[in-house]
Amino acid sequence: MGTHHGHHHHHDEVEISGSDLPAALDLSTPDEELRPADRSRRTFLRRAGLLGAGVAAAGAFAGAGLDAGAAAAHGKDDDKHDDHNHDEGGSFKWLAGDHHIHTHYSDDGLYRVIDQVQHGRAYGLDWMVITDHGSNAHAKIGVDKVNPEILAAREAFKDTLVFQGLEWNIPAAEHGTVFVHPGKNELSVLKQFENDYDANVNGTGASTPGNEALAIAGLNFLTDAVKRRKVEHALFLANHPARNGIDSPHEIRGWRDAAPGIAIGMEGAPGHQAGGISKDNGGPGAARGSYGNSPSANSFPYPLESYRTWGGFDWFTATVGGLWDSLLAEGKPWWITANSDAHTVFLETAVRGNKDFNELGYWADPVHGGKVTSTYVDFFPGYYSKTHVGAANDSYLAVMDGLRLGRVWVDHGGLLAGLDMRVRKAGDRSKDGGTPLGGTISVKKGTALELVVSIDLATLPNWAQFVPKLSRVDVITGKVTGKPQDKDIFTAPNTRVEKSFEVGTGQKKVTFTYALGRADHSYYVRVRGTDGNRTAPGYLGTSVDPHGPAIDVVGNSDPWSDLWFYTNPIWVETH
Repeated sequence: MGTHHGHHHHHDEVEISGSDLPAALDLSTPDEELRPADRSRRTFLRRAGLLGAGVAAAGAFAGAGLDAGAAAAHGKDDDKHDDHNHDEGGSFKWLAGDHHIHTHYSDDGLYRVIDQVQHGRAYGLDWMVITDHGSNAHAKIGVDKVNPEILAAREAFKDTLVFQGLEWNIPAAEHGTVFVHPGKNELSVLKQFENDYDANVNGTGASTPGNEALAIAGLNFLTDAVKRRKVEHALFLANHPARNGIDSPHEIRGWRDAAPGIAIGMEGAPGHQAGGISKDNGGPGAARGSYGNSPSANSFPYPLESYRTWGGFDWFTATVGGLWDSLLAEGKPWWITANSDAHTVFLETAVRGNKDFNELGYWADPVHGGKVTSTYVDFFPGYYSKTHVGAANDSYLAVMDGLRLGRVWVDHGGLLAGLDMRVRKAGDRSKDGGTPLGGTISVKKGTALELVVSIDLATLPNWAQFVPKLSRVDVITGKVTGKPQDKDIFTAPNTRVEKSFEVGTGQKKVTFTYALGRADHSYYVRVRGTDGNRTAPGYLGTSVDPHGPAIDVVGNSDPWSDLWFYTNPIWVETH
């Protein structure tokens, strides 16, 4: 984790509270309700006469384009070591995971919890979230009955972190993952949340202002559960956000702003990636990611292209200068992930046990030994998609903190073996120097900076039995322009591909250093890369993205021949 500097540490100071502020600075929380670390930090700040000043300084980020919420979520305050940032370095344990997995407690699921965890572990995952669909049967029965299976899986696979969550039918919107830190109240908090706030349980799916408000109330419930220490942590991520066009930009902004420590991001790439394998190749011949839909009465007026994946990624993420960048350009964190959404896997031979799901809340154990079924669209967790989280250690809390802090990169098909990315002062050669993924480096205007990306290339075959080859790495930068006038904006005109690096063959590791120049405004930088098999000008044109992912063709989009990785951003804040 690097060296502690002074009175606090970058990775320890972000807490969720009723406001955007870290817990120690949130004076609405009494001293006795704070964790010991926060209480001692508050005492230190009080003694130093900094508590009021610290709060005021958090507001000062608005002038640089980063507001107080971003400051809190990034773990920033007015620390004299910000310019040096060595306390933001250090090495992390990169833990691969998946926050979107279904079991036989979903009405369209098949597998037991132990089946999903065993497969995920075999395919290289360190953490998993079980997310069965919110429904009447799940709310009444399934949420209770899945818990013992999760506890048993934790016992059986002690080196694997298994979270209990659910796939929330968001009122007025799409689906989302909600999960909590394990503990004595994990079940009761999730059960109450589902019963009170799930759109399928309550019939609140229509895009109305009242239903949108109910979604915010659900996030406030989770915030309150954390603040009252019912659960240690809770997280929400929007799943397959562009699939049906019903996650409007103002809803996404509303979720993030209502619960900045809990509503942290979205699936940059959906599951169901086997869907695009053509019938000629024995596949379903459907849409990659199951993105084969079109607008409905509840849809926001996005372009039709947004209903398809692009290189396997959601249009919100795949479009340089698109919706994701419009969120990042506010200087606020909104992270991306990649998941399996595993229900039933491609070429499965098992079928569901023949029992009444609605009566029992689950399907009986799968019955094996049937015929190969090529119409299923999923891969097992870890088989194709991975979300890599930089964690301080291999604990539940460290994974949740890593996700919340945006120390995350994602890839498909094992395209990379590892990645480290930092922004640092030009010429800084200190070990672990610089600011890692999700972080903010605060520098005086005119400071020369550089981006360093170190990539461990794949040397072993992936699960499709070939060694993927990284062909190109793209550096994407975007200006931080602050909060937009229009909460439904989904473009960022100041974001573009700034530089591309070709990757040679025959190497095990490559490192790129890119001179970012002298900082004269606040901005962010993120990186993506590809095997180079299938590219096209980006949706917003060649001047923004000359060689982006191509739109996926329904019925013929082999996921293995079109591999990409994406990182989350690092912010540069000038003062």
